[in-house]
Amino acid sequence: MRLAGKVALITGAGTGIGAATAQRFAAEGARVVLAGRRKEPLEEVAGRIGPGAALATPADMADTSQARAAVQAGLDRFGRLDVVVANAGGHGAEAVADTSDESWRLALDANLNTCFVTCREALPALMRQGGSIVVVSSIAGLAAAPGISGYVTTKHALVGLTRSIARDYGRHGVRANCLCPGWVRTPMADEEMDQLTGLTREQAYALVTKDVPLGRPATAEEIARICLFLASDDSAVMTGSVLVADGGATAVDLPTLAFDSP
Repeated sequence: MRLAGKVALITGAGTGIGAATAQRFAAEGARVVLAGRRKEPLEEVAGRIGPGAALATPADMADTSQARAAVQAGLDRFGRLDVVVANAGGHGAEAVADTSDESWRLALDANLNTCFVTCREALPALMRQGGSIVVVSSIAGLAAAPGISGYVTTKHALVGLTRSIARDYGRHGVRANCLCPGWVRTPMADEEMDQLTGLTREQAYALVTKDVPLGRPATAEEIARICLFLASDDSAVMTGSVLVADGGATAVDLPTLAFDSP
């Protein structure tokens, strides 16, 4: 029960990593505030956890007034806030020359502004408790994949945002760490696999992980357990860190792939 008595706000909590993290945290004793733009998946996750331990707060967390209301709803229900998992993200799937102003703004809101606004609105409550922020970026925040300039740019920016929070608020008792997953089996990743025509979804996952040392994508539950580590006192001395969970993908020296044994 590593989060017994604590309260966590999780964005993008209706599906994928966010939903798995909410359930993992609740199993470890936390009460969870589930934020996201879609009401139905949030309520479904909250129902699985139970009304005494979960509060669904539909909100666009890139919008200051909605984010502030979600934070306050959690404080009103549970009386405190100890952890933020800034997990919401998406958009930005075009190369630079193909990106419209609207698409660029959507990428900024979905990936960067959502995290920034959520953390800003939560920091006063976190400072009262000595809290922890877990920012979920991506290995796209460390290297560039093709044709997703908005996603790559904003995921890189999350690393800088995490370090800025760690630098400025560590003396106030707030830790901030960044988690960079590789491929994870989520509904969003499933949609990307389905774009690889002529392949089943399983074949697509096998293809995108064929050069990854572990040879498979992560599950959302595996990433949730790393979020738990970063949120809990098990990582009490860590702040400003970037933790990679990619099955070894970024350890591979790409120019040497030609020398792999068949």
